[in-house]
Amino acid sequence: MKLSVIMPVYNEEETVVVILEKLATISIVDEIIVVNDGSQDSSEKKIKNLLKSNKKGIKKIKYFAKENGGKGSAVRLGLTKVTGDYTMIQDADLEYDPDDILELIKPIQKQRAEVIYGSRFLGPHSNLLFWHRVGNTFLNLLVNLLYNTTLSDMETCYKVLPTSLFKSLNIQANKFDLEPEITCKVLKRGYKIYEVPITYVGRDFSEGKKITWRDGIDALRVIVALRLEF
Repeated sequence: MKLSVIMPVYNEEETVVVILEKLATISIVDEIIVVNDGSQDSSEKKIKNLLKSNKKGIKKIKYFAKENGGKGSAVRLGLTKVTGDYTMIQDADLEYDPDDILELIKPIQKQRAEVIYGSRFLGPHSNLLFWHRVGNTFLNLLVNLLYNTTLSDMETCYKVLPTSLFKSLNIQANKFDLEPEITCKVLKRGYKIYEVPITYVGRDFSEGKKITWRDGIDALRVIVALRLEF
C-alpha cells in the first residue's frame, strides 16, 4: 500500500523541521503533502531550507502554501494533491509521534480494518489540560450516543482512511471541526473505526496549542447537524 500524509502547518517554526525529518524516515510513508496555512513565523523558510538538503527521505515532501484559513482548509487542499492508496493527517508539532504510524497501518495490512484511528487515551500520554479533557470527553460521548459507537478518541489527529473514501466525504470544515466532520461522515456510511493505542505529549497554550473552547462549540454544531441530516 502507498500511504500519503497531509501535514498542515501554521506557525510551527520550533518543531516543523524535526517532525518532517522524522516523518520522512518512516518506511511506509510514500509522500508527505505539506500545506503552509499562512504561517507568519519562519516556518516556510525552514521548510524550504530542508527541501534543499540531501537528508534521508526529503524527496517524499511536496510543499504547498496558501493564505491562512484553518486546519480544515489546509487538509482539504492537501486532499487534492495526494496520490496514495491511504491518507492520514500529521500535525506539525510534536504531540503525535510518527513512530506510531507503523502500528497504525498494521490492521490495514492484515485486512482487518479500513479506517484506523490512533487513540491518545488507550496509549501512554501526558496529562491534558483539564477543560480540554472535559470538552473532549463530552464531545466523544455525544458522538457515541448519536452514532451508536464506542470510540475513545473521536478528536484524534491520527486518522487513516482509504484515499478514495477520504475524498468522497466532501469535507466542508475550515478549522478544527474537521475532526468530528470526518468521524461523523465515516460512521454514517457504516464504516467501523478500528482504534490503535498511540503515544501523546500534549502542549499548553504557552507552547503553541491553538484549539480553544470556540472550536468545541463548532464541533458540537457539526456533530448534531450531521446526525439530523438525511
